[in-house]
Amino acid sequence: MSALRPEQLYRKCDPASFAFNTTDELKDLEELPSQERALQAIRFGTKIKQRGYNLFVLGPAGTGKHSTVTKLLTEAAAADDTPCDWVYLYNFATPHKPKAMALPPGRGISLQQKVQSLIDDIQTSVPAAFESDDYRNRRQALDEAAHEKQSGAFTRLREKAEEKSIALIRTPMGFALAPVKNGAVVETDEFAKLPEDEQKRIQSEISELEDELEAIVKQIPAWAKEHQDAVRALKREVTALTIGHPIDELIKVVSDLPEVVDHLEKVRADLVENIHTILSIQQSSEQQKLDNGSLAVSNPNAFSRYAVNLIVGQEAGKGAPVVYEDNPTMPNLVGRVEHAALMGTLVTDFTLIQPGALHMANGGYLILDARKVLLQPFAWESLKRNLKAGHINIESPGQMLSLISTVSLEPEDIPLSIKVVLCGDPYIYYLLNAYDPEFATLFKVAADFDDIMPRDDDGHQVYARLLATMVRREKLRPLDRSGVARVIEHGSRLADDAERLSIQLETLVDLLREADFFSDQEGGRVVAEAHVQQAIDARIFRADRLRQRSHESIQRGIVLLDTSGAVVGQVNGLSVLQLGSFAFGRPSRITAQVRVGMGKVVDIEREVELGGPLHSKGVLILSGFLSSRYALNVPFSLAASLVFEQSYGGIEGDSASSAELYALLSALAQIPLKQSLAVTGSVNQHGQIQAIGGVNEKIEGFFDVCSLRGLTGEQGVLIPQSNVKHLMLRSDVVEAVAAGQFNIYPVSTIDEGLELLTGVPAGVCGQDGIFPENSVNRGVEDRLVGFARSRQNFAREGDTRQDGNDNGGAATGSGQ
Repeated sequence: MSALRPEQLYRKCDPASFAFNTTDELKDLEELPSQERALQAIRFGTKIKQRGYNLFVLGPAGTGKHSTVTKLLTEAAAADDTPCDWVYLYNFATPHKPKAMALPPGRGISLQQKVQSLIDDIQTSVPAAFESDDYRNRRQALDEAAHEKQSGAFTRLREKAEEKSIALIRTPMGFALAPVKNGAVVETDEFAKLPEDEQKRIQSEISELEDELEAIVKQIPAWAKEHQDAVRALKREVTALTIGHPIDELIKVVSDLPEVVDHLEKVRADLVENIHTILSIQQSSEQQKLDNGSLAVSNPNAFSRYAVNLIVGQEAGKGAPVVYEDNPTMPNLVGRVEHAALMGTLVTDFTLIQPGALHMANGGYLILDARKVLLQPFAWESLKRNLKAGHINIESPGQMLSLISTVSLEPEDIPLSIKVVLCGDPYIYYLLNAYDPEFATLFKVAADFDDIMPRDDDGHQVYARLLATMVRREKLRPLDRSGVARVIEHGSRLADDAERLSIQLETLVDLLREADFFSDQEGGRVVAEAHVQQAIDARIFRADRLRQRSHESIQRGIVLLDTSGAVVGQVNGLSVLQLGSFAFGRPSRITAQVRVGMGKVVDIEREVELGGPLHSKGVLILSGFLSSRYALNVPFSLAASLVFEQSYGGIEGDSASSAELYALLSALAQIPLKQSLAVTGSVNQHGQIQAIGGVNEKIEGFFDVCSLRGLTGEQGVLIPQSNVKHLMLRSDVVEAVAAGQFNIYPVSTIDEGLELLTGVPAGVCGQDGIFPENSVNRGVEDRLVGFARSRQNFAREGDTRQDGNDNGGAATGSGQ
């Protein structure tokens, strides 16, 4: 089996293949490459108007989902009709249920301003009208008439009493009648000295006068009410005259809006009817402001009920809105009713109703981050409920959970016509599809973004335009041809595939920014290959402290790992550690032990719950491979154990299954494995080596360890043949291979790997079903046959001993 050539380890991009000198010469890329499927889905989702066709945009982070969606939605929204404005108005019939009213786009702000101007005018003109000479004179006339009516009645009664020598006296207890003689009230003692007939006459006259006095007193409340009604009628008349003209003028302006006209008529009627109460509240509020300035903010304005609360104001002719809500809490989505402090309590009214993102995007498009929505309490359920109902219901979490028993506002629902676009990772989309039965009915369109694109000549040109677009957008220095070529090569490394390019835009933009920084440090005008390489090296250096510590622990012998010699049942496996955005390969020693048993291969990692299900699956496949290939005519009598030595964390994946199988076969055949080689790749039950991930990092991880100890030319890595197309190795690895100091071997089967690791032929089973002598496979089969015979002999000897015990009487052993 021959090793790979240097040109197979890294696919270069020739700068001479580009016709430009710098990216300034290239046009911007209008759309992201290789996203036709996602773009078509977004365009379909924006055009179809049936309910339930909301979008879920899924794809890996950094692929430009959000920016692309925003751009496409903005283009679609520009061609849509501008939705109407929405206002909340005071409900004169049911004050705790404010009315929602739709207005033509652009009319909401105008109405709010005009109504506020009307209120300001009324607040000034009505009190001024009540301070006018005309009102004062008319009010004085009413007061005098009422006083004249009451005082005249008492005057007539007093005159009548005086004719009968009886005085009408006002006392602290009210009015009283008493006889008078010579201008003075007759005392009780003197009255008793009068003749009896005189006393009876006076008492009779006083009784008649008392009846008249009582009649007058009984009429006083009626006169007061009559006077009060007259004053109110005067106030209503003055109010109607004062507010009539400004309201009529406003009605002329909004005459094309019947609902607004009807509301203004109700405002007129309410003002006329309740102006005395409103003025009293206003005066009380102003007095409180004077007494305590801190109450100025929280004191309600008596005229605020006539205001217009503009919830959504649109600009006519601007198309539909496109809204992105970065903090999708339940109140931020559906709106809220705020409260103000007043005299130690919380009060609210319809002017404190605040809109949510659904209000602002109504008639257009709302973009949300799926993860953020799901993390906010009640936000996801509230969003679904409003989308299903087709209207926006403003409700607080406390009301929804019945935690608040006080009376609050119940704003009228607003009809909802919206296209919601959720952006998220694929696993969120599939989890919602699996576990939320309402999700599929509300989000029928999936726009699936890819994170890679093909790498060919045309792909290179498109990628160059993509880089040019990002450079101009970020206002960075242009890249020359060598810089573009190096970014393309790094794009393949990010994609883990020499035939693909990564289109994770966030990662690429970060690389361009950092390369621009290094160019700036040198005073360069363009970004060249050297600057890109500096940025790549600097990023690795900033993140590779743990990689360095891991390799040092191997070099110092703290972690045991051989890179020379040969050992039975021991092989170097390769794994990848991911630390944030940085991944590196870490070689590990894998060992196997075998003996006679019941045909079980024990995965020690699984037994101690350090191995994941995929790793355990790979170990179980080994049992299937062994039992179906060797010693088919005898019982499978193996007991084996496999372990990653000095592994103290979880292990997942099946990429070490081929290495574990090599260790197991070596232990069975008692043939040592070369420790100068490391192995990666998964294996199936037929012994075929299958592709794995992170092949570049794994090769480089073993290369770094070997490099620290000194390259000998015998060291190398066995990788699956199907992973050769994924190789984009570091330049130092490629140079070492070119110098014959390091080797990379592609293998397709376990037999190929065995021959490389042992230097002994693997052996092919002949027509007679027997492996050839002095082959690895023959050694494995002979060992398994030997295990089976040992098991049979042990069972036979055990039966003999048991028979002897039965025939000889009492057993003397410790039991079975």
